[in-house]
Amino acid sequence: MIELQHLTVGYGDKAVLSDISQTLKAGQMVCLLGANGVGKSTILRTLAGFLPPLSGKVLINGRDLPSLSISERSKAVSVVLTERVEVPYMKVTDLVGMGRSPYTGFFGTLDKEDKDIVGEAIEMVGITALAERTIDTLSDGERQKALLAKALAQQTPIILLDEPTAFLDFHAKVSILRLMLRLVHETNKTIFLSTHDVEMAIQLSDALWIVQDGKIQAGTTESLTKSGTLQRFLQAEGISYDEEERTISIIT
Repeated sequence: MIELQHLTVGYGDKAVLSDISQTLKAGQMVCLLGANGVGKSTILRTLAGFLPPLSGKVLINGRDLPSLSISERSKAVSVVLTERVEVPYMKVTDLVGMGRSPYTGFFGTLDKEDKDIVGEAIEMVGITALAERTIDTLSDGERQKALLAKALAQQTPIILLDEPTAFLDFHAKVSILRLMLRLVHETNKTIFLSTHDVEMAIQLSDALWIVQDGKIQAGTTESLTKSGTLQRFLQAEGISYDEEERTISIIT
């Protein structure tokens, strides 16, 4: 579980979002929505420990994030960023095996248990047939599944993803989000991801965090609809929402 207590995030002395108090629970996939530049990536990088909080606290299972050692942090939180992985000749098994680095020591040698965990992670995301393929031969959707397998092999209770569907076609987007939703419910992990795929987030997530006007409103699709928060956000984005059908359309 991640608990944010009056958290302010930003760069240097410039605050992007202030006084955030929210909780990310186990067994949920939560989607972070907001326009470009509102601070979504800043929040994720702060929760990952890549950026220090400007004020307030990030608690990981009750412990203050800055107090965790690198080893403790890497066993608590895994991160999948937007940047494409471009490593010539690296096989899927090798990439996923990098998720075991918090447990393998300096030389990174995988023992039988590590290899079994890697194989299970690859199987969980449905790319066993691709295990010996090199990363550069994969489609964007296959590559994203390999990165998710790497995060699963890291065996952290929390997975953070920054725009994991950014480079994918429609069917691959649906496949990845459904896969992540199934994984959180089967493994009781917390998955927190930013996305611009609003309609899919509305339909497939357990909860939403909406960033608008310098604040975060959190809740289920139903609760955010009842409060009018979801409609206000969508209208500001030029989108209309059919509550009954849970579909969106562009306002013309």
